[in-house]
Amino acid sequence: MIASASPLPAQTDLSALKFNAWLVVVVTALALLSRLPALTLGLGAAMLLGALIPQRSVLRAAYRMLGPRVGLTPDVVAEDPRAHHFAQGVGGSFLLASGLLSLSGLWVAATVLGLTVMALALLNLSQKICVGCLMYFQFRRLRYALLGR
Repeated sequence: MIASASPLPAQTDLSALKFNAWLVVVVTALALLSRLPALTLGLGAAMLLGALIPQRSVLRAAYRMLGPRVGLTPDVVAEDPRAHHFAQGVGGSFLLASGLLSLSGLWVAATVLGLTVMALALLNLSQKICVGCLMYFQFRRLRYALLGR
């Protein structure tokens, strides 16, 4: 059998991205206000796992379980999710660093990192600007310029 010339386009659920952004804002705010680094560490680890192994994503499972209860319906578009996975990995790394800084007693630095992640998630929610996605595309462009691939 001959393979088709164009495989199915990659898909992204915009409702899931919205759910994840709100979850990041709420949990990070709770973690910073209550000074519970375990929340920040747990969310950061979940985000990093979801970025590296999307099919094992805790956030995806939470969206599937809670999304319909909060009125979210899937909004699937033909879009490659790799940029969003990269952005999620960057946010997760920042939150892990924030949690570790909190455990070290460096509350100001931890708070700055946590607020940065919250601000970027809110920017994505309000203006549909994904800074992590922009980073991903700039890195791809740089790789192409340097390596020609």
